Amino acid sequence: MKQTDFIGGLAKGLKVMEAFGSGQPGMTIAQMSEATGLDRATARRCLLTLVELGYARTDGKHFELTPKVLRLGTAYLSATPLPQLLQPHLEALSKDVGQSASASVLEGTEIVYIARASQRRVMSINLMPGSRLPAWCASMGRVLLAALPPDQAIALLDRSDIRPLTPHTKVARNDLLEELSRVRTQGYAIIDQELELGLCSIAVPLKDSRGRTVAALNIGAPAAAVTVSDMPSDYLPVMLRVQEELRVLLS
Repeated sequence: MKQTDFIGGLAKGLKVMEAFGSGQPGMTIAQMSEATGLDRATARRCLLTLVELGYARTDGKHFELTPKVLRLGTAYLSATPLPQLLQPHLEALSKDVGQSASASVLEGTEIVYIARASQRRVMSINLMPGSRLPAWCASMGRVLLAALPPDQAIALLDRSDIRPLTPHTKVARNDLLEELSRVRTQGYAIIDQELELGLCSIAVPLKDSRGRTVAALNIGAPAAAVTVSDMPSDYLPVMLRVQEELRVLLS
């Protein structure tokens, strides 16, 4: 892209909006400046512009997003047929196995949930379309990373905030690269309480009719109810059936 085609003000405004998703529902100008790396004057102008447009509100000191921001996410979900296509298959799969089923796509170093059918709440956070998780330690994330050319996957790992989230989290670079290689070979990924204690999950890629990976599908289950060693035999056959059904529908 030509430098003259880049709108710096828009980029800064989007950066400010994204900063609210970092565990900071309400932020001061100083906090926003620190979170985004923008100077205070620029952060202030961005925040006041969002207030003027109705995407944020302020009590004079703290700023927070308004529900109008949901229009942006809803626009994506409405514009792409993928979530609507996947949802009935997730609901059938979830009902069949008695566990939650989800689908996500890769966005930078994170996965973004685009569809979900929940049987019970497994994680401490409430996952829904639009929710994000780090790709490197999520089963769907590893499937999506493994589908990339190795150099691209390595570049995303290098940009990721890799740290132990539980005592079981794989954080060594060589371990993660070996895991991605294993996922490429076997065609699925399994996470054993690496993302959160008590959570196990298994994921497979969702490919279109040309064989390109367009999303990932997973089943999440409580570790107390399902052993990791049993997940391939318990869930993989039905997941592969859904994978094949969707292959002919995805183009």
